[in-house]
Amino acid sequence: MKADLAQVARGFLMGGADIIPGVSGGTIALILGIYERLVFALSRVDLTFFGHLRRGELLAAARHIDLRFLVTLGCGVAIGVVSLAGLMHYLLEHQRQHTQAAFFGLILASSLLVFRMIPRWSPRIAVAAVLGAVSAFIIVGLPLLNSPPEGDGYVFLSGATCICATILPGISGAYVLVILGKYHQVTGLLREMLHGAIPLEGLATLGAFALGAIVGLLTFSKILRRLLARFETPTLAVLCGFMLGSLRKIWPFKVDLNPDVAELKLKQFRNVWPETLDSTVLLSLLLAAAAFAFVLLLNWATNGHTAKPQLGGEVAETE
Repeated sequence: MKADLAQVARGFLMGGADIIPGVSGGTIALILGIYERLVFALSRVDLTFFGHLRRGELLAAARHIDLRFLVTLGCGVAIGVVSLAGLMHYLLEHQRQHTQAAFFGLILASSLLVFRMIPRWSPRIAVAAVLGAVSAFIIVGLPLLNSPPEGDGYVFLSGATCICATILPGISGAYVLVILGKYHQVTGLLREMLHGAIPLEGLATLGAFALGAIVGLLTFSKILRRLLARFETPTLAVLCGFMLGSLRKIWPFKVDLNPDVAELKLKQFRNVWPETLDSTVLLSLLLAAAAFAFVLLLNWATNGHTAKPQLGGEVAETE
């Protein structure tokens, strides 16, 4: 029981990080010393595991994927995500500029960490990074992401996509959710669920998101790990460029184009440069700098382990 509670506590710290765009739950797992065990356990959801289930060998199946570890850690992650979702939702609604400034600093520092993961640079790798940055800059400005679809199908896709980034050190799954335009909606639903005031359709949306996350974790994450195993350098270069280009999405200094709309998710904003360095702008810059330093301190706490995420080997061994 003591070991289980310790795993729940570790999961809570990971979940608290996962809900903040720019802080990777994978980085927290590295700091806590459970990253390789987590990736290995997830990789064990394979044909052998399903064979145990088919034959009714439930105990063998549970041991094969380290189920007790995954369940206790998952409970902690869920508690961390739900408990902090309301705070993040409130900050986005009432302190948008300062919150996005902090997000900007977090993502900028995270992109630096991914840059440092790249073992060697060449013209080909540089081109891959530039293409990733340009593509992201264009994509995040598309009307689709400024006014994303409301259907649960898109929520499912968002959950499947963001979970792949969550397991990678230095890359934030919550930030991917911001890019896809669903972060505000999901955190709002989690806040309503915590208060017991969520409507039935909201539960259906969260269910679609959770189902997408499970599918992404068991399928797309393996594809991503395979890419890192076989094409590590170009994949990291594209990811680094994508993170830099997508900073356009959370530029903290914006002009509200339709101030009469009350809902943040329905508003349209235009990025601008601040005309004067007033106290509000200076506070935003200070928050961005503090967030930037925070991520670098997290990386220092891992003793540079984020430079070599061991993802590919486990896939090869378990498949």
